[in-house]
Amino acid sequence: MVTSKHELFDENLQEKANLFKALSHPARLQILQFLAEAKTCISGDISDELPLSRTTVNQHLKELKEIGLIQGHIEGSKTNYCLDYNKIAEMKELLGGFLNEFQLPDGFCCK
Repeated sequence: MVTSKHELFDENLQEKANLFKALSHPARLQILQFLAEAKTCISGDISDELPLSRTTVNQHLKELKEIGLIQGHIEGSKTNYCLDYNKIAEMKELLGGFLNEFQLPDGFCCK
């Protein structure tokens, strides 16, 4: 039986890795920031707001939808995109918990 290296890690670490991967591109971060600042669903072409082609933006939107950070609802010929606030709250808790695992002693220095 062949096991991928990915399967050697528990589900919690795999979930974190998938989230970090989704957040690892500046275009995806900018899309999330844009939607957060808009405080509403965006109907229309988000690529107008980014220095990327529509095709590239659509690929990044797909990645964000797959991880669940955004939702896209088709209305007529347009898709409305908005943040999934429940998933964002879950992400904040997951990231905060992960970073809190790193407790360094006072005055820690690695030389």
